[in-house]
Amino acid sequence: MPRTISLLSRQAPLASAEHQRATLTALPLAREFGDAAQAAGAWPLRPHAIATLQINVGKLCNQTCRHCHVDAGPDRQEMMSRETMALCLRALASTTIPAVDITGGAPELNPHFRWLVEQATAMGRHVMDRCNLTVLTTAGQADLPEFFARHRVEVVASLPHYRATNTDRQRGDGVYEKSIAALKRLNEAGYGDGRSRLRLVLVTNPVGAYLPPSQASLEAEWKRELLRLHGVAFDALYCITNMPISRYLEWLIESDNLAAYMERLVTAFNPSTVSGLMCRDTLSVGWDGLLYDCDFNQMLDLGVDAASARHIRDFDPAALATRSIVVGRHCFGCTAGAGSSCGGSLAS
Repeated sequence: MPRTISLLSRQAPLASAEHQRATLTALPLAREFGDAAQAAGAWPLRPHAIATLQINVGKLCNQTCRHCHVDAGPDRQEMMSRETMALCLRALASTTIPAVDITGGAPELNPHFRWLVEQATAMGRHVMDRCNLTVLTTAGQADLPEFFARHRVEVVASLPHYRATNTDRQRGDGVYEKSIAALKRLNEAGYGDGRSRLRLVLVTNPVGAYLPPSQASLEAEWKRELLRLHGVAFDALYCITNMPISRYLEWLIESDNLAAYMERLVTAFNPSTVSGLMCRDTLSVGWDGLLYDCDFNQMLDLGVDAASARHIRDFDPAALATRSIVVGRHCFGCTAGAGSSCGGSLAS
């Protein structure tokens, strides 16, 4: 079966979040995440004040990447409605949450994406868009760089590597070329020049079953090489650990790397990363409005532990503030080595 369609469309067992959780639970690991967090003096894991409302507006994407923890693709139809977006905006209006992180899929393919951006920025919130870059080269999206610049949107763009081979291996033939073209368009719109305050961040994750290298040293290398090879500039590089979820979990199993990779994550647990985990100051909203502690819990169908506030329509900061964060074995991915979050590494 060709891997150009999602797990769901292939009716693969791992399309089920329950099956994914069971697969991870069956592994003989040295300890559980709760035990590791307790030893680090952070158990039960509690949230801080919400600093970011992360909104997943759907699973539709113009790419089908091998590592995708969302199982997104052109064949996925789940899409956040304008009504659910309005509930997210209502929740924002009732708080001082400063940042809105819009993700997907390719979030730009949601027909209400631009409306959401306009409404959130009009409220004075800082908006980030999780962009796969190639969406900027698709029909009807050519003006996205100018739209982003007009609304001062921070573009957080994923790119596996600054060379074509590794990028296309993970994302498909021709993706690198389109990604570079998109980066040049963003530069032309003022992004990444260090003066316009139009922030362009690149996000990379390893092509394989290992942890990311040093974020600081890698950033310097990427800035040098992308400028040399293509004249492309950007502001920062985030290194993110691949999570053993969905299509990356499938790859780990098929390449016989799952047990070794999970043991690597457990062994590399870094207690200094726990205080900065994204689940502690981010609230994740699913395309259907359900609430989660993080985007990874969302994909594993692990909703928030707050009986009265499980959907954005019932948003209740007080109830959410007293919850315990739901954890699982996948959480070792965020605490291994230098740590990993939507903002890159957590420790130097």
